Amino acid sequence: MIDENGQMLGVFSPMEALRMAEAKGLDLIEIAPTAKPPTCKIMDYGKYKYENKKKEHAARKNQQVIVIKEIQLRPRTDQHDLDVKMKHARRFLMEGDKVKVNLRFYGREMAHQELGMQLLVRVIKALEDLAMVESPPKMEGRQLFALFAPDPAKIKEIEKTEKIKAAAPAAGSSGADGSDQ
Repeated sequence: MIDENGQMLGVFSPMEALRMAEAKGLDLIEIAPTAKPPTCKIMDYGKYKYENKKKEHAARKNQQVIVIKEIQLRPRTDQHDLDVKMKHARRFLMEGDKVKVNLRFYGREMAHQELGMQLLVRVIKALEDLAMVESPPKMEGRQLFALFAPDPAKIKEIEKTEKIKAAAPAAGSSGADGSDQ
């Protein structure tokens, strides 16, 4: 038996241990039923449950939810549209979300799957500076897709260079502007 302060009290009969717990106004809780002899602890069970609930809530609060954003493409997507979609994908990756690039084939486009694969390879090259390919291009029915996960090391490096670029113009413009007033 263990008391409320964590001190080992020794081996007692169940009735005697229960009497000791009731004398202190606390509960007797069996914490290791498979041990020989079973281990019990004197504690306030309501307080114990409350503290466990608070710990679980804090753990849930600190966990990070992974979101998968999806970008839809077609084999005939123009370059400007592709650039816009890559800009969105980069933003999603910088925010820490995964990105699924989904390339859909309609009708006769299925006869030229190599065009879709070439487009997906271009997408991979465009995103390789801040993401890693978690799932390589895979054909599933009429869809070709790849899954990208943000690479924390590459993202930190990009954020660092962006901070340097943002600080450089501000430092250069702080001098005199040439007026005598």
